[in-house]
Amino acid sequence: MGTGRTSARPIFVERFRRCFHISKSDLSINDEIRDKEVRVITAEGEQLGIMPVKEALRLAEERNLDLVKIAPQAQPPVCKIMDYGKYRFDQAKREKEAKKNQRVIELKEIRLSLSIDVHDFNTKVNQAKKFIAGGNKLKVSIRFWGRWLGHPEIGLANMQRFAEAMAEVAVVEKPAKMEGRNMLMFMAPKKA
Repeated sequence: MGTGRTSARPIFVERFRRCFHISKSDLSINDEIRDKEVRVITAEGEQLGIMPVKEALRLAEERNLDLVKIAPQAQPPVCKIMDYGKYRFDQAKREKEAKKNQRVIELKEIRLSLSIDVHDFNTKVNQAKKFIAGGNKLKVSIRFWGRWLGHPEIGLANMQRFAEAMAEVAVVEKPAKMEGRNMLMFMAPKKA
């Protein structure tokens, strides 16, 4: 008798995956440049012409700077003599500044009900105005259940009343519409 396995094949078959090399965003510098000839530009933008890589490296070393390939697709490739450390620092600083100035718009939600009282309604409107003032979009929803499912017109009236209360600060992007058991409406801040 045996264990039930009759073949000598392993249970786990190794699969080969194609892994593509992700190109690095860093530029080729100094000894990483493998081309025979390159077009050389100084840090000030002055063109020194086409020369062998060894000569370009020697010029960069004389100035205590790096030789950086900035246009590898060109014929011949374009290299610039510059301080690579300072270049990377400035680039990181620009990216950080751009990220800081970026504004992410969030979608905030306000839930109403069919039998909402005046004070509760006004509280929801005030909260929604704070969200809109913060530059966020707004999703207004009403959930229906039981007997309320037979009266969507009451929900629509509440949505219209909410839209009118928000008219001075927001516009209706997507009007109220039933989706399953929920009625949804989307609002966005008014453009100045």
